[in-house]
Amino acid sequence: MVFARIVGTVVSTNKEPKLVGKKLLLVQPVEPTGQAKGAPLVAVDSVGAGEGEFVLLVQGSSARQTGMTEGTPVDCTIVAIVDTVEQGGKAVFEKAKDHAGR
Repeated sequence: MVFARIVGTVVSTNKEPKLVGKKLLLVQPVEPTGQAKGAPLVAVDSVGAGEGEFVLLVQGSSARQTGMTEGTPVDCTIVAIVDTVEQGGKAVFEKAKDHAGR
């Protein structure tokens, strides 16, 4: 799984029929502390995430193993919205205190 922050939305009026009705979001992979790393990706949202939220992604064949994406041509799916991250016994991210992404 990959930590990421939702940084935007992707709109596509012409697409593979199996993608119709699926929300596409632009996600920026991040370190657990929220620092960006790598290039942004497009992901299918399977959990109702919104802009600025910290999420977990799966990629490759795992991205096609959710109830919403089974048999769908996707390579990146959002599978969780993160509430807190602890590292070394210390909270490095808390959704309730996060204002950087909003």
